[in-house]
Amino acid sequence: MTPENVEAFFATLKAANPQPVTELEYSSVFELLVAVLLSAQATDVSVNKATRRLFVVANTPRKMLALGLDKLERYIKTIGLYHSKARYLLQTCQILLDQHGGEVPRSREALQALPGVGRKTANVILNAAFGEPTMAVDTHVFRVANRTGLAPGKTPLEVEQALLKHIPPAYLVDAHHWLILLGRYVCQARQPQCWHCAVRANCDFQHKTLASEPPS
Repeated sequence: MTPENVEAFFATLKAANPQPVTELEYSSVFELLVAVLLSAQATDVSVNKATRRLFVVANTPRKMLALGLDKLERYIKTIGLYHSKARYLLQTCQILLDQHGGEVPRSREALQALPGVGRKTANVILNAAFGEPTMAVDTHVFRVANRTGLAPGKTPLEVEQALLKHIPPAYLVDAHHWLILLGRYVCQARQPQCWHCAVRANCDFQHKTLASEPPS
């Protein structure tokens, strides 16, 4: 994808959705951290259903610890891998209290030191909570980056680095939200819905598809 295509690609996405946000529901940085931890291998819809009930009774590290493992598991048992996620959450809450005054840290190193928090989760927190121009590469972003030609790569880290290099600075803060939404609802894994994709004119996949079609 040429620099001109990249500029047009993101200008189009911005025009359609000027202020994109995560579809996870939260009202504090701690709630966002909990929601992102729970969202691994789970849908945002399923996480939101669980956290709507959970956050009423436990929306701080101290309250989460007071809830205890058994009760926490009851609130999140509809989410995949809930046993391990519950343990990670409680361990994280203890670290937040012991090392960070009960607050979610703002550095990547401190975030990734929390149980269950990898690079992608840290990027989400840094971006959505603190406005950092990070790129959280989930399965949707990875697929869109490779399929469109925006930032091809064999690993999430390769794609992340390529996206940070190729996306114009003016779009970086919101870019991962646009790419997630594009992959979730339009550029889907099994059948990309190119016929109603707003950025198809700037997509390498669309150009290759048209070029491979036999003349009528």
